[in-house]
Formats: sequence, C-alpha cells, structure tokens
Amino acid sequence: MTPQDSLHDEASCSAHFATLVTGTPAAAAYEAPSAHEAAVPARFDLGQSLQEKYRICTQGLAEFAAGMGATDVVLGLSGGIDSSLVAVMCVQVFGADHVHGYMLPGPYSTDHSLTDAQKLADNLGISASTISIVPAFQGFSQVLSGHCDMSAGRAAENTQARCRMAVLMALANAHGWMMVNTGNKSEAQMGYSTLYGDTAGAYAPIGGLYKTDVFAMSAWVNDQAKLAGEVSPIPEHVLTKPPSAELAPNQRDEDTLGSYAWLDRLLVDHVDRGMDVAALQDAGYDPVEASRVISRVAHYAFKRALEPEFPPIAY
Repeated sequence: MTPQDSLHDEASCSAHFATLVTGTPAAAAYEAPSAHEAAVPARFDLGQSLQEKYRICTQGLAEFAAGMGATDVVLGLSGGIDSSLVAVMCVQVFGADHVHGYMLPGPYSTDHSLTDAQKLADNLGISASTISIVPAFQGFSQVLSGHCDMSAGRAAENTQARCRMAVLMALANAHGWMMVNTGNKSEAQMGYSTLYGDTAGAYAPIGGLYKTDVFAMSAWVNDQAKLAGEVSPIPEHVLTKPPSAELAPNQRDEDTLGSYAWLDRLLVDHVDRGMDVAALQDAGYDPVEASRVISRVAHYAFKRALEPEFPPIAY
C-alpha cells in the first residue's frame, strides 16, 4: 500500500479543521430504501445543520476531556465511517500528535478495512499501530470450548468486540490516555452493540448522531477540506462501502437493521418526536416494521443506560 498524502503538518491540519465549524455545510444526499423495505414518508427534517452538529460534537469532546484533564486520546480505527469521523474530530480537538489510533483486526476483518484505516491515519497525520485480537480471541475460544460454542453466534461475535475493548483500555491505562467511544445513535437505539465492548469509552462524540448524519457529516468534512485546498481526510471507499462490524463472515449491518436511511427516519419520529405505532402508521410507516423497531428500542434501554456520555443533538 502506498501511503496517501498527509495534511502537510499539525499546524496546517489544525488550521484546516478550524474551517469545519465556520464553513458552509455541503448538501448531502441520502440513500433511498430498497424496494423490498417498508414505505416511509418522503419528509425527513434533519434538524440542526451539519455545521452546528459538528460544532456540538467537537465542543462536547473538548469540554469533557478538559474536565478530566485529558490531553491524549486513544481509539480503534476499524476502517469504517464511525471511527473515521471520530478520528477527524479528535485531531481538531487534541492535535494529531495527541491522537493514538489502533487497528485491531480479528478473524473476519477484511484487507480493505486495514487499508482504509491506514489511509485515514496518513491523511490526518496520526499514529496508527496494528494489534491483532486473533490470539486473544482464540485463547477465549479454547478456554470456553467445553462450556459454549465459540465457532459462531452471539458469544463469539461479542467476545471479539470485548477483546478490542480490553486492548484499548490497557493502552489507555498504560499511557494515561482517554479512550474515545465511536458509537452512533442509530445503533445505540437498536441495541446493535456489545456491552463492555464497543460501548466502552469515556466519551462518545457522535453518540447523539444518527447514522445517516454520520455519513452526511463525513462527506461534509471532506468537502470542507477540498474547499480549503487540502486532502480529504476520510478515504472515499469508507463513504461508499456497506457498513459492517466484521464479526462474522460477509456480515453487513443493514442486513440486520434495514437500511439506515429508512431506519433513521423512523427513529427520529419515534425517539425524538414521540410518535407511537398508530401515529407512525398515520404518517405512512408500515405498522409491523414500526412495531419491530419500537420493541427493540424499548428492549435495549438497559444497554443505553451503560453507554458513555455524549453531546445531545436536536432532531
């Protein structure tokens, strides 16, 4: 792999990211639900502008870190959209030299995930080391072999996420870094996360953003870089590939959740606007799908109660 051009140096990098909170937000297109999915209303008010949401996320991160006296952060770089956007925010808040990224490949990680994560790190000018979780996962699998099936399924998938958490927390403890969470609101509402795994961390800067906004804000960040004559920090492939936790073969998040474009519309109306099944049906949603989502949101409230603090975003 050939390293991508960096954003010159830390000083110019910081100057570039300052434009993210003063520039004009770019328009974002949202993927339409596929034909087999439930119909949804055409309207979808995203609330505050991307520029304002970005400011809230970075300001929340900066204030939280200042409160605990943190000057350096550590985060996992999966090669996905969530960790990519959080890494951009961390560089703006702390500076590239104070952001420590780790690629933590597991048994189902793809080569392109590592390539995308390294390109992101190169573009941002942050350190990026690789620590495989495969030996740790194999160790857990061997120890548990007589007690549960670790070849596939929820136990195997969640153990991989917890191996990554253990690595990042060990690094945070050893170096006095603050571990940053990279979860988003869509997956938190649906319980699509692992307790004591990817729910760990001191603060979640994008924890108040729905996934469609994570994609839109990531594209906006890149657009702002282009307008400033800088290298777009987030690799294009990260913006276009299907999101995946890569905890099982050929896993895709939307196979479980439905398209984020459809899901987020429903979540905004239910979670943020208080619409029940009847109101959602009147608004044009399929009542069966609406009931399924509402049930998941209620069922996984216990997970959200244990997740880190995040900046509130109005929708």
